[in-house]
Amino acid sequence: MKILVIGGGGREHALVWKLKQSARVGKIWCAPGNGGITEDAECIRVDAGDVAAIVALAERVGPDLTVVGPELPLVNGIADAFLKRNWAIVGPSRQAAQLEGSKIFSKKFLLRHNIPTAKMYGAYDTPQDAYAALNAVDWPLVIKADGLCAGKGVILAPDAEPARHFLQSVMEKNELGPGGHRVLLEETLGGDELSFIILTDGERYAPMVPTRDHKRVLEGNRGPNTGGMGAYSSDELLPADLRDAVISTIVEPTLKGLASDGIPYQGFLYFGLMLTNDGPKVLEFNCRLGDPEAQAIVARMDFDLAEVLEDVAAKRLDPKRFDWKPGASACVVLASGGYPGKFATGMRIDGLTAIRDDTGVEIFQAGTRRQHDSLVTSGGRVLGVTAAGASLETALTLAYQASEKIHFDGMHYRKDIGRSVGRIKVAGD
Repeated sequence: MKILVIGGGGREHALVWKLKQSARVGKIWCAPGNGGITEDAECIRVDAGDVAAIVALAERVGPDLTVVGPELPLVNGIADAFLKRNWAIVGPSRQAAQLEGSKIFSKKFLLRHNIPTAKMYGAYDTPQDAYAALNAVDWPLVIKADGLCAGKGVILAPDAEPARHFLQSVMEKNELGPGGHRVLLEETLGGDELSFIILTDGERYAPMVPTRDHKRVLEGNRGPNTGGMGAYSSDELLPADLRDAVISTIVEPTLKGLASDGIPYQGFLYFGLMLTNDGPKVLEFNCRLGDPEAQAIVARMDFDLAEVLEDVAAKRLDPKRFDWKPGASACVVLASGGYPGKFATGMRIDGLTAIRDDTGVEIFQAGTRRQHDSLVTSGGRVLGVTAAGASLETALTLAYQASEKIHFDGMHYRKDIGRSVGRIKVAGD
């Protein structure tokens, strides 16, 4: 098989790493890739969100299968363009990707199909209407920018002042681009977050192992939201009764709702959940694997990912083929100084050779590039130090020991990945 992977982050490095292990795979391209992916695949510089450029690339190299990592090409219709040409691809259509591309679309979908979610106060197209709505909400309040904002389009506002500041920045100052032109206001839920991801061919589906990520930049879930500062996976995250509840009240009603709305869905579907006292509720959908959840998930895969994804594209998914390594896994994200705000790039990364032979540890690169004989930083989230072990404690110990051997100027990371396991309390919970 010849496989094309779209994207250039840590999630894509993890996918390439796992796909390369298949005896069926003879060639992997990654577009655009990064400094680490170059060791496992041929990287081709192209804008991952440019559908026309990706189609031209596929016409030139002729992959047997294309796997889409990030959300932007999916929201822009890459799957539609490929399927129009009868090319095998894993990823939902532009219409289905609206579940992530528009928070307002997904909230209305949830309410229409009676799927448990937070109460919606309203959706607003003008800052004036949004400001006025703040007079009739309960605090704290969740405000979501409607479109794609690289993980920075959500705020938990304790009172009116930060809420107004957020609305001004996204709706008037345009700091998040067109993704912030509309906003959604909803109630705040209390509980533990959980990432529950499935893979579906449009008819059958198979759940991935459960994960939990850490979105805030600082320990103790403080500071601004990021794309994700780390994640971990353990079967203990999802007891059997809770798993049954998630599937029966959320996963299957979502798939049935999509079918009844005439929206076929194929690929990864990410359910961002809050485990409340009233049961699991949907916070958000993503139309792809999470990042850094993907790194923790692939570390536990005990099956041929290439063959499974080939089956998804051919609409012959067999859920019985999914085997998972017991124990746990963890991914610690090493970020650039200043992230998620402004940060410098071009910082030399040292220490990777010191952990090359560490058993159970993989370094999935995200914001990196090659500069002569050195590896330097090129993004906010730079590396995902990922480890698997017989227990969560073992996986975390391995990941943190490896992280301590790595250095680049300004490097920072959370020291409490996998340890914030107590309930997250909010006012009124």
